[in-house]
Amino acid sequence: MAGGCVIVGAGQAGFEAAAALRAETYPGSIALIGEEPHLPYQRPPLSKGYILDKQGMDEIELRPAQFFRDHGIELMTGDRVIAIDRAGKRVALASGASRDYDALVLACGARNRLLPVPGADRDGVLYLRTLDESRTVKQRLQDASSIVVVGGGFIGLEIAASARSLGKTVTVLEAQPRLMPRVVAPLVSAFYDTLHHDRGVAVVCEACVTGIAGSGERGGRVASVTLSNGSSYPADLVVVGIGVVPNSELARDAGLETANGIVVDQYLQTSDPAIYGIGDCAAHPNAFAGGRVRLESVQNAADQARTVAAAVAGKRAPYAAVPWFWTDQFDVRLQMAGLSGGYDEAVTRGSPDSQKFSVYYFKQSRLIAVDSINRPADHILARRLLASHAPVTPQQAGDESVNLKDIGRHA
Repeated sequence: MAGGCVIVGAGQAGFEAAAALRAETYPGSIALIGEEPHLPYQRPPLSKGYILDKQGMDEIELRPAQFFRDHGIELMTGDRVIAIDRAGKRVALASGASRDYDALVLACGARNRLLPVPGADRDGVLYLRTLDESRTVKQRLQDASSIVVVGGGFIGLEIAASARSLGKTVTVLEAQPRLMPRVVAPLVSAFYDTLHHDRGVAVVCEACVTGIAGSGERGGRVASVTLSNGSSYPADLVVVGIGVVPNSELARDAGLETANGIVVDQYLQTSDPAIYGIGDCAAHPNAFAGGRVRLESVQNAADQARTVAAAVAGKRAPYAAVPWFWTDQFDVRLQMAGLSGGYDEAVTRGSPDSQKFSVYYFKQSRLIAVDSINRPADHILARRLLASHAPVTPQQAGDESVNLKDIGRHA
């Protein structure tokens, strides 16, 4: 296997693919190519533990440099694949180098969706996805007093919680009528609205940002954020978290099929059988979504990486993992299993007033997802129930006298 395996992207998915290939005793060479100059690292701590100095670099790096040497993984940081020659099975890098491949894994990730309003290029308007961006936010938070977070999803709320924990004045502006609207039920949105309010964060929903004002001309320092209703919120730092855009241009330019990401089949292969797509950039068929979906999570990246590594090593099997996610805000952890999109009934187990409860989502009386707040045992059980397609009913889910473990055992 002269060409070996080339992995484009050294984030969670790319790293996990390289490590899993060696765990599968893959005999070929492995080149892991990452645009950032750092060792592969975890992203989740960047908006929480790293900003708050609770986690250092040694804790967020996925492995030390020695790991890659010991496992025969050629780690190429600070370089970027700019073209794929599918006929020649070769990739070209921005540095002028090239690498041949027998198997190519595209773990290209995603990039920040930019705020499309006047003044968004002002000094003090920041994003947080990469380690360097996190370092900038961390440094700028030291001197800032009024923080406006644009976006009430996971990242925005985690940043808001971190900034408030540092004693800053924080306002969250969410364009939709409620927080985290795409992923949780109204009950969970209301819980988080109250949580942030009680901790001193101002939450404004249905807030359409139309501009960012500041001192000086274009690019001058940020001073306030303006909404469509004419209201204005003072800010000496604005952090934007309004989603991401998949990095699928490399695949598109190589003639591979793309649609909200790199289109792959159940085996995570692209329209070229020698090329795979995994992680945040991959639009894959998912039984829990009832169709094609692109998931942004550590679980998805790691499980897809292992699926592809097995396939490259000759052990092809379809990707069928239960999706799960989590978010930590203040001292509250939300853990999610399954995909709740399209649910028609939501049942609560436990009491929101105790800050320990779960919400079970059903579609046509079939359990499709569970959100658990400060109830980790519920989350672990939920993953088992969903994986086994256990016949849990809404009535059973809402009745704490019913032992759901028993249902799972007999599924």
